[in-house]
Amino acid sequence: MKLKKDDLILFIGDSITDVGRDRSNLYSLGSGYPLMVAGALSARYPELNLQFLNKGIGGNKITDLEERWQEDCLDLKPDVVSILIGINDTWHTIGSNAFGTSEYLNSFETKYRALLTEVKEKLQAQIIILEPFVLSEPIDRLEWRKDLDPRIQIVRKLANEFAVEFIPLDGILNSLGMKTGYTYLTGDDGVHPTVAGHGVIAEEWLKRIEK
Repeated sequence: MKLKKDDLILFIGDSITDVGRDRSNLYSLGSGYPLMVAGALSARYPELNLQFLNKGIGGNKITDLEERWQEDCLDLKPDVVSILIGINDTWHTIGSNAFGTSEYLNSFETKYRALLTEVKEKLQAQIIILEPFVLSEPIDRLEWRKDLDPRIQIVRKLANEFAVEFIPLDGILNSLGMKTGYTYLTGDDGVHPTVAGHGVIAEEWLKRIEK
């Protein structure tokens, strides 16, 4: 992915992107990976005058993104759209009849594809997709795999279909967690990154920028 002068970079997704941003301040980036990426890029390329927006909202699923896509993405006319969504589509259906069903997974794929199509057709923006993830501690998170693993495969398929930049976070974070301990990266819930976890995500994001 190559950046140009005055590019607007939009981060959008759920709580992993949100990280306490101030909703009353359009330019608040929260305290997670969007802030880290913005700081690094601004320091690295001051001549580009890059702009950054964070539109992550805690608890969001793909349907929530769909409902606010016009206002929180298309209307802002970003040049780069960074998307991380999907873990709540798994988390919020645990114990329900929707969990792991082909119908629910197919709906996720259809809606995600529609969002990507709109970005390509209406904005011609560059897209970077981060796959949803869960780490293996607490131990019951392993039960989430029935729903999350096929969802991750959908995200990977869409990334390939749309030829976008892609970050395989589930693989990266779980592999690293085997060495550091999972709680080092996602605390006590296997989902929400610690400072170290956000640092890993930001580092992987920055690797996708061409010199």
